[in-house]
Amino acid sequence: MSRADFTDVGEIACDARHALVFEHGWQSWSPSGTYRLDETPPRAADANIQVLAYRPESPVPQGVFQGEGLLAVDPGDGGPVHVWSSPGHLAVPSIRARRAGGTLVISADGPVRHWRVEGPLDSVLAGWADTMAWPLAPAISAVPPLWCTWYGYWDKITEADVTENLALADRHGIDVDLFLIDDGYETGIGDWLDVRPTFGSLERAVGTIADSGRRTGIWVAPYLVGRNSRLFEEHPDWTVPGVSAGHMWDQDLAVLDVTHPAAAEHLATVFRELTALGITHFKLDYCYAGAMRGRRHDDVDPITAYRRGLELIREATGPEAVIHGCGAPLLPSLGLVDIMRVSPDTAPRRLPRAGDISQPSQLGARLTGEAREFLHARWWVNDPDCLIVRPEVETREEWAAHVESSGGLRGASDPIAALDEWGLATTRRLMTATRPGPSGPARLAAPWGTGPGAGPETS
Repeated sequence: MSRADFTDVGEIACDARHALVFEHGWQSWSPSGTYRLDETPPRAADANIQVLAYRPESPVPQGVFQGEGLLAVDPGDGGPVHVWSSPGHLAVPSIRARRAGGTLVISADGPVRHWRVEGPLDSVLAGWADTMAWPLAPAISAVPPLWCTWYGYWDKITEADVTENLALADRHGIDVDLFLIDDGYETGIGDWLDVRPTFGSLERAVGTIADSGRRTGIWVAPYLVGRNSRLFEEHPDWTVPGVSAGHMWDQDLAVLDVTHPAAAEHLATVFRELTALGITHFKLDYCYAGAMRGRRHDDVDPITAYRRGLELIREATGPEAVIHGCGAPLLPSLGLVDIMRVSPDTAPRRLPRAGDISQPSQLGARLTGEAREFLHARWWVNDPDCLIVRPEVETREEWAAHVESSGGLRGASDPIAALDEWGLATTRRLMTATRPGPSGPARLAAPWGTGPGAGPETS
């Protein structure tokens, strides 16, 4: 997208030595953070990562700050913090700041609101989050801890692994309420009801989890259709034509068109059948694909199409189901998810490959997770990603401290048999329910940002 698509909407004088800019990334894995004017924020390492982890249609020019739906500036001179944001959750502009002498010039590719608010940047962002949530966000209550298959077994998970870890959790006193079966149970990306033969029986695994007194969760990437899948072979017309959601699992990824009646019914059937097995927690991953630009069956904008898919899943799974977003556009998900991953994936290694912190690493997960802590218990329950503390995990003490300091979801993801005494003790200690955020489980009764000079102004 060229600068010609952006319109200047404001200008602010800054103290170049002390000014700070907060960038908010598009989706769960997109880096977010606060930067000095002489710093270069993280950017995509290559074109595929731009699609997978950043906003695909809005790469950032060199020397420019950019937030997706939110950009805040502390001018560093003791004056109020300036916040530019989308007017709501249904249209999310990219918002840029570029230096021009001693000022920052703000531009956007869509309408924005502008607030000027006294106070430290962290509290201003929290107030903004409360304002945007009101009255959309659901009542937020504590979520019990879970155990997840991913970081111990990756895509080779089996029914036997689930059964083994159920027994080990009981033996070692690891108190988790839910077992989440992550990627690897399915035969292909898009073929969610076709269970990989070497996994075993999904129905039997769910039954075994239920017999242990726990609930079952499952991983689904609802908007993705792998081009090697049976679904794509049989129904390529159910995908958004000419749109690639990137390359993963050794294949190109198509986007399911949830506005196509037959595709929508297919997706609803998938979730109805998973619910009928007894699954109550749905981790929806790679959700960015549902909001990619492209011509759909119905003439709707990408965010409307994305939200239609989440609404369809919510209806198919019922009011008691837990909807857990991941790789998901943040503002467009407001009001439709109960839990949201707010960072890239963690990993057994501290640093990301290729140096891009949108990619799996403890560093990227920690930096972006900390930067988005202000969303917890305002929009949803934050998911900082899983605790992994087996001996082979680099800097495991540092990662455990991050999970402990987060107010969000607690999940363990080591093979329990691989834990040493320190790992077992740490896992037992940290597997507790989420804690309320600063505003507690109740929603604020009125929007923030009122008073002299507070705005908002719409540009």
